[in-house]
Formats: sequence, C-alpha cells, structure tokens
Amino acid sequence: MELRQLNYFVKAAEHLHFTEAAGACFVTQSTLSQQIKQLEEELGMLLFDRIGKHVRLTEAGNVFLKHARQILRDVAKSKEAISELNSLAAGDLKIGVTYAFSSMVLPALTPFSFKYPGIKIYVEYGPPEVLELKLKGAELDIILTFHEESDNEGLEMQPLFSSRIMMVVSKKHPLAALKKITVNELGALDLILPGKGFSSRDYVNEIFRKKNILPRVRIEMNEVNSLLSLVENTSWVTVLNEKAIMTWDSLVAIPIAGKERYKRAFILWQKGVYKKKAATLFIEELSKVL
Repeated sequence: MELRQLNYFVKAAEHLHFTEAAGACFVTQSTLSQQIKQLEEELGMLLFDRIGKHVRLTEAGNVFLKHARQILRDVAKSKEAISELNSLAAGDLKIGVTYAFSSMVLPALTPFSFKYPGIKIYVEYGPPEVLELKLKGAELDIILTFHEESDNEGLEMQPLFSSRIMMVVSKKHPLAALKKITVNELGALDLILPGKGFSSRDYVNEIFRKKNILPRVRIEMNEVNSLLSLVENTSWVTVLNEKAIMTWDSLVAIPIAGKERYKRAFILWQKGVYKKKAATLFIEELSKVL
C-alpha cells in the first residue's frame, strides 16, 4: 500500500468520477484506475461500484475512506514537524477563534507577524462546536475560546486567563462613573448583546430570568468588534467579559451587583498530535498582550 494510492482513492471518493479525480491528481485516468485496482486487490475488497463513467463507494470504501484520510493527515503533520526542525520560524499556522474571542486576538497578530515574517497565519472565526470539529479533523492547528475545563474530550487545554462578565458602556455614557449596577437597573437600559451561545449572553439571560425581567434588547450580533463600535458611539450598553475591551480606551466595564461570574479562556489543540512550533511561538506572543 502506497501513499499515492491512498491519495488517488481519496480524490476518487471526493469526486465520484475517475476522470475528474485523475485530473485533480495530475495523472491519467488509466494510471489512477490501475492504482485503485491494485489497492482493492491488496485489501481483498472492492472500494467502488463502477457504474458507467461514474462510481460510488461500497460499504468497504466508506469505512476505508475515514482511515485513508487520517493516514494522509498524519503524514502531512509529520512532514510539517520535520520541516520545522530545519526552520523553526517558518510555515503556516491555522488559528480558530470563537466570536467571543475576536477582539482579544487582534493585538497579538501584528507584532507576531513582524517578529516571525516566515510564518503565514490563517485566522478563521466561528462558533466553538464548528471550530472544534475542524480542529479534530486537522483543519486547524489551535483554537482560542472560552471553554469549560471539564469538557475536553480529545483535546489538550492550556489556560490563558479568567475574565469577569460585566456591563460595558462608552466613557461618555451618563452611567460610566458607576461603581456597580444592579440587575433591575440593567433591565431598564437599551441593550445591544452578543448572540445566543456566548457565555456572557447566557449569564444575562440567567440573571434576568431569576428576577423575572424582560430585557430591552435592541440589537444582537455575533461580531464583537462591531458590537463594541456601536456601544462606543451610542447610548446603548452591552454585557461582555471585561477582557473584550482591553484595546478599547473609549469604553469602561462596570461590575453587575450580585455573585460575580468569571469565564476562563483556553487554547485548545488536538490531544496526542504534534503541536507546531509556530503555535507555541504564537501562544507566547498572545500571552504577552493578554
């Protein structure tokens, strides 16, 4: 069994057409067909049902596809690891960032890029569950997120910081000088809030539910920088973790009366998988700015 055969098989499974798969592999159709036939003979089972010009995976083919993809991912990771031994500050780094973390990653990107110009960074924003699936599928190298420490199946976790959930307003807002705000007072204000799934939004829903208060939510959005921009330029207020405004000199965070709620931020990577040197260097830079 050869790596090229696995690659041909995976491409054929993705295209379900030998001619298209051969084109994607830059080989002739006869070469691709022959190599897949040899693979089937070695495995002792058909991987494809041939139907004219088209093909479809057999039951064995579907089972083998998962393993073939994992083998190719592992080989790619091993090549990256060896490459880093030759050049410790080169290559690429694919970072997943949850929406709640978006404003906090920005201060680290520019200094890191200047310090390590040989490392190309890809940043992908998304909800935690989507990013974790991509991390486990080796489509991402690390994830930056707020997370529950107990919920770490298949993942390694490195804590970054803890951050209180607080009310955030513009420094020009009449309430900006408050030392603390009650839940009842917060319920009387026009709110712009992060969408469902944010830890701060869950907290807001919880404290209002306990007080039987229907909050005056005017706008909700998942993009934190846009949300903070609106808070900066209007009389609306929001509720976020205090670290979210670390680069916003025009905003102020005010504690909410009652039991304080803290959220913990983590860096996640796949358990048992080699962590790139580029990831380690980025984590060091991020820790400095946070």
